[in-house]
Amino acid sequence: MSDRLSQLQEAVDQLMEQFIATYFYIDRHHDLKTFGPKDTIAPSKADQPPEVDALPPDVFQAGQLELARDLITREQQIEYLISSLPGLDNSEHDQLQSIKELEEELNVAEKQRQEAVKEKDEVLVKLDQTLRSIRRY
Repeated sequence: MSDRLSQLQEAVDQLMEQFIATYFYIDRHHDLKTFGPKDTIAPSKADQPPEVDALPPDVFQAGQLELARDLITREQQIEYLISSLPGLDNSEHDQLQSIKELEEELNVAEKQRQEAVKEKDEVLVKLDQTLRSIRRY
C-alpha cells in the first residue's frame, strides 16, 4: 500500500484524465446547433470522417450524468485523502513538539543500538578467547 501523498497524487492524475475524457465525450457526441440566426453549420466533406458523432439527446444526457457522477466521486475521494493527511489538525507548535519527541525516541533507540553493538563486540572477544584456548589443548 502506498502512502497517502502518493495516493493523493494518483487520484488527482485520475481526475485530470476523467476531465479530459469527459471533454472529449462532449466534444465528440454533442448535437450541432447554431447560437444565433446568422450562424450556419458547415457541411462535412464526403471524404472526411464527421467531426461530430451526435448521439440522441437522452443517451447524450445519460452519458453526461454518468461522467459527472464519476467526477464527483473522484473529487470526494481526493477530499477524503486530503483530510487524512497528517498535520492538518495540528498547529505548527504541535508538529514541532511531535518532531522533538520523535528525535528523543530516535536518540534512545540509537543508544540502545550502540549498547547492543558494544555487547556484541564483547561477546565476540570472549568467543575468540574461548576458541583460542580450545585450540591450545
